[in-house]
Amino acid sequence: MEKIKVTLKDGSVKEFDKGISIIDVAKSISEGLARNIVAGQVNEKTVGLDYKLEEDANVNLLKFEDEEGKEVFRHTSAHILAQAIKRLYPEAKLAIGPAIENGFYYDIDLNHRLTPEDLDKIQGEMKKIVKEDLKIEGFELSREEAIELMKEKNEDYKIELIQDLPEGEVISFYKQGDFIDLCRGPHLPTTKKVKAIKLLSVAGAYWRGDEKNKMLQRIYGTSFEKNKELEEYLNMLEEAKKRDHRKLGKELGLFVLPEEGPGFPLFLPRGMELKNKLLEFWRDIHKKDGYVEIETPIILNRGLWETSGHWYHYKENMYTVQIDEEDYAIKPMNCPGGMLAYKTQMHSYRDFPMRVAELGRVHRHELSGALHGLMRVRAFTQDDAHIFMLPEQIKDEIKGVAKLIDEVYTTFGFKYHVELSTRPEDSIGTDEEWEVAENGLREALEELGLDYKLNEGDGAFYGPKIDFHLQDCIGRTWQCGTIQLDMQLPQRFDLTYVGKDGEKHRPVMIHRVAFGSIERFIGILIEHFAGKFPLWLAPVQVKVLPISDKYMEYTKKVKDILFEKGIRVEIDDRAEKIGYKIREAQLEKVPYMLIVGEKEQEKNEVSVRSRDKGEIGSISIDKFIESILEEEKNKTVNL
Repeated sequence: MEKIKVTLKDGSVKEFDKGISIIDVAKSISEGLARNIVAGQVNEKTVGLDYKLEEDANVNLLKFEDEEGKEVFRHTSAHILAQAIKRLYPEAKLAIGPAIENGFYYDIDLNHRLTPEDLDKIQGEMKKIVKEDLKIEGFELSREEAIELMKEKNEDYKIELIQDLPEGEVISFYKQGDFIDLCRGPHLPTTKKVKAIKLLSVAGAYWRGDEKNKMLQRIYGTSFEKNKELEEYLNMLEEAKKRDHRKLGKELGLFVLPEEGPGFPLFLPRGMELKNKLLEFWRDIHKKDGYVEIETPIILNRGLWETSGHWYHYKENMYTVQIDEEDYAIKPMNCPGGMLAYKTQMHSYRDFPMRVAELGRVHRHELSGALHGLMRVRAFTQDDAHIFMLPEQIKDEIKGVAKLIDEVYTTFGFKYHVELSTRPEDSIGTDEEWEVAENGLREALEELGLDYKLNEGDGAFYGPKIDFHLQDCIGRTWQCGTIQLDMQLPQRFDLTYVGKDGEKHRPVMIHRVAFGSIERFIGILIEHFAGKFPLWLAPVQVKVLPISDKYMEYTKKVKDILFEKGIRVEIDDRAEKIGYKIREAQLEKVPYMLIVGEKEQEKNEVSVRSRDKGEIGSISIDKFIESILEEEKNKTVNL
């Protein structure tokens, strides 16, 4: 029997008979491993456990905890959902059912409007299918055979998908019991492994995301290997509901989302205090790191956007306007304006690196169905910066940006992971330029000792990028910071500098953001802290609560002293009992409450109550100010 060599993830090399399956490779290592894996990767391509190896290969055995393993597991879960639907509603027509982050969904065409009770029934049927331990097998058909099969099953949406496949494309199906679905796979070997399932909700979704098409019903669900993991996830969802930034933003008086301006948030005074503290922090760390700040125009003409490439690559997301019979666009990003700023004067190699930052207001057209609080808006402030440099400075500048972003996230108590995205199909520039750019990012990450995930083909059209995905205190991840190396815009805008040789050369440029969208970052912070902002960020840091109107003069004196020290302070002067005022201040999540009565007035003190620690006791005003200013300076974060 001919032998092949298999290189495993740990670098070890094993020899097997040609034609061995992935599951048998696992069994050769241990039966326990074979029971725990859900799929495999062969030369980075995800495959099912029955996949047979015909030549030397790199093989990775995937468990549920691997991202690719979860995708296979939940893709199979989507097929179980579809099978359950067809059993209960044979007239339903199936559209698509992919795995998504944290779960899966299936779009169906069904006249009956599904209710929460229906979801419970479908979920029960899914559990029956799991218990039946149905074998999942793939097979292929010709285009004509595939269309004929779907016609027999009255699956119009599947027929459309098949007809849209390119000529010569392999058309594959997967079968489990009497259920067959059009699918590329791979899948679990049987249904029995999907033991912990929960259908979460049903929503409307246009077929193929086109509002001109029919509205289908989309059933969302999630699945895990163990019930304990499912319970933890459901608890996290419940906690996320309590932390919803839209709800807390309204309750805390931070912002509103007016009907008159969908996707255009309106910040209220307390929200502006929070936003301004973030911007103050941003400016401080950027000045310390050698950045200068500029402001570029919000509206620029079509010629600029054609030069940048956005008019051709991004126009559907841009708001356009005519001025003096000429086409203009409201900027969806700041970089082209940054190019204009660079070109206002000649530059020498001695000027580099130039770190140029901008808190730029940008507008992007988003479909109304995609809008979500502050997380997805049509107008936001992007904390941009463009760094112009010499080719030999690339690595050090990328490392410097990565360190700055690390300082930002750790200040708020976030953990994060890093992803490197490489050249997409829709790109501009030469192979050589892309190789230099990708190597610069990769080497910087490796020298910093940062582990990263590689996303092949997911870069920007003008260059590769590093994305920072932060994790909040309940385990959710958010993509915020990014570093994008760009050798294209300097060329398109003919940016030059005079080198040591006296000749003109082209600078290299980095685009980067730390917060990303300030508005979105505020939404993330609201949910991360559940509205209980650390002292240095809190819109109202201290609330002074007089026991009665008799002590109002002293109360105002306390407020004035704190205000003069730069402390954000308010008085609750309502004719309410002190217990009520304390409860209200707690609901507003104010870090400190100062109760003022006869004893405090006589001793020139304040009775301090902490939002997080409860009753602290009476201390002098000066001592309280000293402690609060120290806490603010240290930017203490309690989660």
